[in-house]
Amino acid sequence: MSTWLLLDGNNLAYRAFYGMPELTRGDGFPTGALHGWVRTLWMLQDQEAPAQCAVFFDLGASMRHEAIHAEYKAQRKAMPEALFQQLEPMKRWARALGVPVIEEAGVEADDLLASAAARLVERGEDVFIVSADKDFGQLVREHLGQLVPPPTANPKLGWRRLDAAGVKEKFGVPPAQIPALLALTGDTSDNIPGLDGVGYKTAAKWLGEFGDVETLLRRWDWVKPERFRPQLRDAGELLKKNLDLVTLRTDYECGALKMTPPDAKAAIAFLEEMEMKRTVEEARKRLGM
Repeated sequence: MSTWLLLDGNNLAYRAFYGMPELTRGDGFPTGALHGWVRTLWMLQDQEAPAQCAVFFDLGASMRHEAIHAEYKAQRKAMPEALFQQLEPMKRWARALGVPVIEEAGVEADDLLASAAARLVERGEDVFIVSADKDFGQLVREHLGQLVPPPTANPKLGWRRLDAAGVKEKFGVPPAQIPALLALTGDTSDNIPGLDGVGYKTAAKWLGEFGDVETLLRRWDWVKPERFRPQLRDAGELLKKNLDLVTLRTDYECGALKMTPPDAKAAIAFLEEMEMKRTVEEARKRLGM
C-alpha cells in the first residue's frame, strides 16, 4: 500500500496567508501566502514522503449546500483580496511540482476530497487528509487519517495525526457520529444553526445515550437536562436539514489524481517571476538543477 496525501487547498491557503508577513513583489503583487504555500508543500513532501499527492480547491459556491440552506456560509466575509490574488499562483506551483489540482464549479472541495479519499481507501490505499477542518473527522477510519496543521497563532503545537481514537478524544464521539454532533451543535463558520445552548459536551453525551439523531428525536422526552426537551421536540426538520449539510458526499468523480514528474523549468520560472530569490536556490537543489 502507498500513502496518499489529499490537501484541503483553501484551508492551507488561509493558513499560509495568516501565518506569514505581508510580503510583496517589486510591483506590489502580494506574495506572503505564496511563500508559506511553497514551504508547506515542501515540508509535507519531506515530512510525510507520500507516494502520491493531490490538492483540492473550492471553485465558487456549493450548489448542493445552497439548495438545502440558502444562507449557507452567507455570513462569511469575502476572502481577502491579497489572498484571492495568490490562489491561482498557488495552483501553478502545485502543478509545477506535479501535484494535480482538483476543483469543480458548484461542488465544494470538501465533497470532492471526501469522494477521492473513499475511492482510494476502497482501492486499498493508505490516505491522510491534510486539513484543520473538523468536518473531515467523520471520514476517519482504518487506512484513512487526518493530518492537522497547528493553528497559526501557536505553531509550536506542531502537526497532529488523528485516527479514530484521536477523533473520539477530541470531539467526544467516534467518527461515524461527527455529522450528528455537528447537526446538534451547528457550525457558525458555515452559518448552520444548531440547538440553542447545545455544545459538543452535551451533544456527545446525548449521542452516547441515544446513538443517533433519529432516536434522539423520537425519545426527546427522555433527554436531560429537561430544559432542552421542548426544543428537541420541535427540532426534527432543522436537525435533518443540518445532517444533510454536514455529511460529506463521497460519490463525486474527481478525475485523474496521479502525480506527474515535477516540471523543474516551470517551477524555477515561477519562483523567479514571484521574485523569491532565496527560494529559487533551494528549488534548484531540490530539483537537481
